Amino acid sequence: MQRALYGSLVAACLGLLAIPALAGPHEHSGSQGGGYAARGSVVGRIPHGGYEVRHGGGRYWYQGGNWYGPRGMGWMVIAPPFGAFVPMLPGYYSTYWFGGAPYYYANDVYYLWRSERNAYEVVPPPEPADGAVAAAPVDLYIYPRNGQTEAQQSEDRYQCHRWATDQTHFDPTRPGGGFSGSPEAGRADYFRAMTACLEGRGYTAK
Repeated sequence: MQRALYGSLVAACLGLLAIPALAGPHEHSGSQGGGYAARGSVVGRIPHGGYEVRHGGGRYWYQGGNWYGPRGMGWMVIAPPFGAFVPMLPGYYSTYWFGGAPYYYANDVYYLWRSERNAYEVVPPPEPADGAVAAAPVDLYIYPRNGQTEAQQSEDRYQCHRWATDQTHFDPTRPGGGFSGSPEAGRADYFRAMTACLEGRGYTAK
């Protein structure tokens, strides 16, 4: 039974390869699980995928943990403004508990889940507090069997994250996984789906 389920997941992931990329980080130089685009760098055109964010009269572009703002005829990688909202976190992040609330940290940015907006808000770094707890990052160790670049690895990982969430209805970027059943079971199913998807794209994952 498990072998059949695993085979169907891999087959579905192989079919996913024909779908155009939706979103994901591109160039990487940071320290978090493969890194992110360098702040201050400028690109000539808006990156493919991602989300437009309007905040405080400004226009921004959010893509897999990278934030861009218009600069002249191009777009610059920037730190996001506090108070901006995004629908989801990148596939790699850390969770820190301050004052009983989970803060999600990715690419030097802190986010808080706002249920009334069904989105994540960019917030200032929380004040240091006794008893703050850091959870393990939501990530898998992957080895590219086909010589994939860092940019391709991060994009594939992000795409597999979205696919695994759709398949299992468990989203590790949501408090409790946004799951009605057992979070432990949902998390296990999510990582099995992630592993199958990544292996279907030419990686060894564990």
